[in-house]
Amino acid sequence: MTRAVVVGGGLGGLAVAARLAASGQQVTLLEATERVGGKLGTVEVDGFRFDTGPSLVTMPLVLERLFADTGAPLRDVLDLQRLDVAARYRFGDGVALDLPGERPAIAPAMDDALGDGAGAQWEAFLAHAQRVWDATHEHFLESPVSPGGLARLSLRVRDLLAVAPWRSLRGVGDRYLRDERLGLLLDRYATYSGSDPRRAPAALAVVPYVEQQFGSWYVRGGLRRLAEAVADRCRALGVELRTGARVTAIDTVGDRVSGVRLDAGERLAADVVVANADASTVYGPGGLLPHRASARRLARTTPSSSGFVLLLGLAGRDPATPHHRVLFPPSRAAYDAEFDAYRSRVPASSPTVYVHAPDDPALRRDDDGEGWFVLVTAPRHDPAGGVDWDAPGLAPRYAERILDVMARRGLDVRHRIRSCTVRTPADLERETLSPGGSIYGTSSDGALAAFLRPANRSPVAGLYLVGGSSHPGGGLPLVTLSAEITARLAREQSARV
Repeated sequence: MTRAVVVGGGLGGLAVAARLAASGQQVTLLEATERVGGKLGTVEVDGFRFDTGPSLVTMPLVLERLFADTGAPLRDVLDLQRLDVAARYRFGDGVALDLPGERPAIAPAMDDALGDGAGAQWEAFLAHAQRVWDATHEHFLESPVSPGGLARLSLRVRDLLAVAPWRSLRGVGDRYLRDERLGLLLDRYATYSGSDPRRAPAALAVVPYVEQQFGSWYVRGGLRRLAEAVADRCRALGVELRTGARVTAIDTVGDRVSGVRLDAGERLAADVVVANADASTVYGPGGLLPHRASARRLARTTPSSSGFVLLLGLAGRDPATPHHRVLFPPSRAAYDAEFDAYRSRVPASSPTVYVHAPDDPALRRDDDGEGWFVLVTAPRHDPAGGVDWDAPGLAPRYAERILDVMARRGLDVRHRIRSCTVRTPADLERETLSPGGSIYGTSSDGALAAFLRPANRSPVAGLYLVGGSSHPGGGLPLVTLSAEITARLAREQSARV
């Protein structure tokens, strides 16, 4: 029986552990913190419970495959609910757009909110995005990355024209979207991978397509329940889940892995090691298994942005509060200034504000209050060369600024605040061991970013990478796909040995 050790208990690690165990491997998962789930965290404050990571499920078919391949189907385990309104977008001119959760309703809603013709512009863009999806999802998103995969894609001229690796997401959007507000809406999707729309590849057009084609979904009880459900599946399959178990090194014998070492001196033998950790933590100097060539490759990538968060416990409830809300800056120029600030490693003075306010009784203490997760994109924690988010007074001052920005954009809740908890990129780094608090590992900035992202199969035999910093990228659906690809590669190796 193949012995597999998974290092890290985020969603990617949990999902690959479940898949390996379901295939008959003996699996041990080691998590350095006291609970599994990684960025799928939760915090309780003053009777409110907040999801502190992802707030949305897209591509639910990926999760359905995970559960179907490892036991009882998803519908028997979690209550996924499709959102009628994916998000309420508030633009700089004060216009609000409630974006429907069903694609056929989107164009009419855009015409009603933004004027005749807006829906046709967006539908033309989505038709292009569908061509990108058709060209990439099988041969790239659901397959191991390799130079050969890039070559196969390049041989299909129509697919290459659709993907347009020479063009940015902003550039492809400008071909279809004449309304600046639609351009802002598209730009927002680049931030789903911690990227700048002016530098992110045009292939990211698949992000809005996937969300709007397959729907925006919420897990009743909070998305933390997804991590708990996959952990339960692991236990049912016989996976040994160990928390508080920090791995300090991955051992090798000859040219292949032989096990891992823990900080307490313990050593676990393994035929397969899967690292659900940031690739720089694995390959970099002082990492789990330093690898010079891989470290040099990583040095060519751009770390993704992080996030600055307010957890607001509010008095009173507004039944019209949308599940998701986005407050844009006054103009695209102001939005560009926000991205320029991140690249300069300073907090933006007037950032886009994202609010997650689920109407879920399981997350609030009573019917006379509501909990809001307020997020703005922020530069990573980098005391040496950027922002020191632990600097005295910085976090509370920036929290006040965010509340002021919300008020200026028509969402003043300062008089309703019962509790306000601030979470900075430094907090995220400490809690998830993600360097600098980068949410997605590396950003997607640059035409070759996807192919610079570390592959799931490492250069060392028996070692694999899974999760947001490896192929195909960050976010719930891609991390789950990463686990699917990695488990398949590990099983194929075990069958050859």
